[in-house]
Amino acid sequence: MKIVEQIKQPIAYEMELFEQKFLLSMSSKVALLNRITHYIVNRKGKQMRPMFVFLVSKMVSNGEVSERTYRGASVIELIHTATLVHDDVVDDSNRRRGFFSVNALWKNKIAVLVGDYLLSKGLLLSIDNNDFDLLKIISIAVREMSEGELLQIEKARRLDITEDIYYEIIRQKTATLIAACCSLGAASVKPESTHVETMRKFGELIGMAFQIKDDLFDYGQEKIGKPTGIDIKEQKMTLPLIHVLNKVSKKDSKWLINSIKNHNKDAKRVKEVIAFVREQGGLDYAVTKMKAFQEEALKMLEPYPESPYKSSLILMVNYVIERKK
Repeated sequence: MKIVEQIKQPIAYEMELFEQKFLLSMSSKVALLNRITHYIVNRKGKQMRPMFVFLVSKMVSNGEVSERTYRGASVIELIHTATLVHDDVVDDSNRRRGFFSVNALWKNKIAVLVGDYLLSKGLLLSIDNNDFDLLKIISIAVREMSEGELLQIEKARRLDITEDIYYEIIRQKTATLIAACCSLGAASVKPESTHVETMRKFGELIGMAFQIKDDLFDYGQEKIGKPTGIDIKEQKMTLPLIHVLNKVSKKDSKWLINSIKNHNKDAKRVKEVIAFVREQGGLDYAVTKMKAFQEEALKMLEPYPESPYKSSLILMVNYVIERKK
């Protein structure tokens, strides 16, 4: 059995019901919108976010989920989908998970409007049901994701990024959404309990490990979703590179910065940069850091009693850093 299917097993029923509720939560009187939202739903990925919501809620409540859990998972997915649709417009991207993006099929103007629509549907789903605590968790995540992206853009222009700033960028850009899923799962069944903050921290640690793993793919040999060297071409400073920049001689660091700033479209030079970062231990260092986040996340699960949900979350933490794409 595939590992993702194994993780999903204890929440298979909830995930099926969630899919129905999620599609309903998008419905509109405008036929064009319904056509587009159906297209989006049918192109779904692994659905990691709702999986976190349901696994956490069932772990902290001995197997309970509530209507609030379904609404929370739907709101996260609505708002996350809105940000992805907008991202594709911003990045001028024609593909998403191997399929055409909304903007590729229906043009930018429609894509932006669809993103706005999904965002408003998410907000209203919470407001109509007085889930203000859940709405707050999600709104903080959206604010942080925007700040993280902008911080990365600001730093990419100057390439003066420290390891601490890198962690801050990935905490906001990636980890905050997984943190929101986990704290929302807890808040949906145990509002105002200590679980809400514990699970937020747990999700944040997984998110940090997840993003470092993603950054490592840029240096990898394996065939994955994105070709190697993309981050370098986009002048994104990731952990392997930051570590090496901080430890090599002035001459080498000058060559590295010059390569990234002025030769990032030269395939041969990008290959040289990748080889240099590997030789200088940049990848090993990033792997060590990633594993530290993983171990810290697993520690946060220790106090919880054994259950199929806890086992799935442990599998999920390990999957995040062992995945091949």
